[in-house]
Amino acid sequence: MKKPDAAKLYSALLKRYPDARESPEAVCRGTPFEVLILTILSAQTTDKAVLKVKKPLFSHYPTPAKLAEADQAGVEKIIHSLGYFHAKAKNIIAASRAVLERFGGNVPRTMEELLTIPGVGRKTANIVLYHAHGMNEGIAVDTHVRRLARRIGFSDTDNVGVIERDLMALFPRKSWGDLTDVLIAHGRTTCDAKKPLCEVCVIRTDCRYYLTQ
Repeated sequence: MKKPDAAKLYSALLKRYPDARESPEAVCRGTPFEVLILTILSAQTTDKAVLKVKKPLFSHYPTPAKLAEADQAGVEKIIHSLGYFHAKAKNIIAASRAVLERFGGNVPRTMEELLTIPGVGRKTANIVLYHAHGMNEGIAVDTHVRRLARRIGFSDTDNVGVIERDLMALFPRKSWGDLTDVLIAHGRTTCDAKKPLCEVCVIRTDCRYYLTQ
């Protein structure tokens, strides 16, 4: 896809979902520490499920220091509903220790440093950098972004690394963070994985999936 065509599609989606970045249903809101922990917890589950544990988790462990010294069983009890709770509890405790011991209690502001934290991959790091620090270093490719990039025609692969590079090449840096939020909103609202609602989609006439059905 050419840049002007991609810009046209993104403009239409942005008008359709103007509040995507501020969605109250998104987990990546709050202090940098909260954004980091909640984004780690959001793997393999829904934002809605993660938001249910947000208040009890941070009421018990409001700082990296508190969570770093937490008993894993206690953390598991709070996040049990999320699935993979053993690994997630271990990761957020270890992540808190890393933030406390290696970064003075402050969530780091570089991709390289974030990727050294347990439970943090490039997707999580991109989300933290944008929503916690307002920095566009890349594009977070979650399940929605991965699906829509191929369906719409932004990318021709299933490889998340290649998808990110394709999207970064198509869109200006200033749009990278919001692009993820807009595509997630579209994926949740209209472009469902099993039954996309093409009849009400604002970009259907330019969407590869719709045009090839």
